[in-house]
Amino acid sequence: MAGMSPIFRKKTPAPEDRLVTLIRKPGCHLCDDAQLVVEKVCGDLGVPWEQKDITQDAQLHDQYWEQIPVVLVDGEQHTFWRVNEGRLRKALTA
Repeated sequence: MAGMSPIFRKKTPAPEDRLVTLIRKPGCHLCDDAQLVVEKVCGDLGVPWEQKDITQDAQLHDQYWEQIPVVLVDGEQHTFWRVNEGRLRKALTA
């Protein structure tokens, strides 16, 4: 086996080390629906989550105003508009 390089697997962070961010705005029914999914999945898995309001942050507004609600997982865009519970759960556990 000399000369063979070992196979490295990327270690999945523990749920409590992940962060889900919901980017939303007030009065948005899709945002309310997305929040219910985020609350359920994060609550089930013990993943912390936060929400940010695009009406309070010019940079977020400029970046996401056409896509809200937007869900980020560890700072990377996961989805927008509609949040699929199974897909979010898989992203946080795979």
